[in-house]
Amino acid sequence: MRYASFARHLLGSMASLLAAASLCSTGCVQQGRYDDTLKTNKNLQELLVRAEDERDAANANLSTLRGQLAQATKDVLDLQAKNAELNADLDELAMAYDELMRRVAELQIGPLPGDLESALAQLAADYPNLLTFDPRTGILRFASDFTFDLGSVELKTEARNLLQTLAGILNSPKAQGFEVRVIGHTDTVRIGKPDTRQRHPTNVHLSCHRAIAVRDALVGAGIAPVRMMVAGYGEFRPIVPNGPQGAAANRRVEIFLLPMPASLVPAGDAGAATTSTDTPPADTGDPMK
Repeated sequence: MRYASFARHLLGSMASLLAAASLCSTGCVQQGRYDDTLKTNKNLQELLVRAEDERDAANANLSTLRGQLAQATKDVLDLQAKNAELNADLDELAMAYDELMRRVAELQIGPLPGDLESALAQLAADYPNLLTFDPRTGILRFASDFTFDLGSVELKTEARNLLQTLAGILNSPKAQGFEVRVIGHTDTVRIGKPDTRQRHPTNVHLSCHRAIAVRDALVGAGIAPVRMMVAGYGEFRPIVPNGPQGAAANRRVEIFLLPMPASLVPAGDAGAATTSTDTPPADTGDPMK
């Protein structure tokens, strides 16, 4: 619009100049009017030069903006590509984790040696509120409500005493041929307190951290770290239906024993585990339940 107005103004001025020139050719124009016309022409030329400069500057700015837009578009595409790569990496990690959990779940656990089974059964009888023992599968199950405070991974005093006694059993010759696997579980109630959520962002984190706390207590009581493994299922392996407040039975830490690879069994104890990994025991169902 600005340049169209200027063009119209220029055309009008040129018409005036032509009229003045015509008058000059007839010799009837005054000298003053002729000088004014020349001055107007000069001013119009200056305006034209200024308008052309502004046009060139506007074109340069437009070119710069187009370049910035092209760079921004490239940056967005690069970020989208990196995001896709990260998502692919996360998917691979999730698949690897699921595969690991599947393998853990499919592990078959058979009956333990008689003297070890008796010792664990007696331990469960001594701590009926904290611990149950299934001689069919050899699973020790700790009730989290009695083992930990709500939303905490700090072991209660009675739970520490129990684990100290359990470590003595697991370090006895009858148990040294077995490795110790500690698996944490929760119910479906989400972690609500912000300070608790900072330490344990999800139920999976909480279940893993509780399993680690039990593992650390056993290692502190003398169990060789090479015998220990931990994992956490969070709320994804319930043993009873969860209600609005979850279910106490699902808040648990489980320990089960498996024969160790022969290369890891301490010298002199290679025969301590009576169940061979070469001949799996009868299928007893999901070992984690």
